[in-house]
Amino acid sequence: QVQLVESGGGLVQPGGSLRLSCAASGSIFSINTMGWYRQAPGKERELVATITTYGFTEYADSVKGRFTISRDNAKNTVYLQMASLKPEDTAVYYCTLYQRGSTYWGQGTQVTVSS
Repeated sequence: QVQLVESGGGLVQPGGSLRLSCAASGSIFSINTMGWYRQAPGKERELVATITTYGFTEYADSVKGRFTISRDNAKNTVYLQMASLKPEDTAVYYCTLYQRGSTYWGQGTQVTVSS
């Protein structure tokens, strides 16, 4: 089994920055993909960014140039550095880990962008 614990959410003003972290524990295989999804009220959950073990990244068009995903393989931890935040970035952000056909989810962390 795999456990994911997110941290770093909170309230930030428009134009501000925030860094999310997610630590994975349990049965972690060396090859996997970690990432972040988000879900705003009344909307479907959407992909934000993913990163493979080898550092290959993908981003949603809405966050390209503003968000940066990274990971520390030794710590099984993934990060999401968010900059130039907008009110439309307000959502619950979920960490994910995909390995060998299974996807695991964290409990989510709230990010609110508001003045």
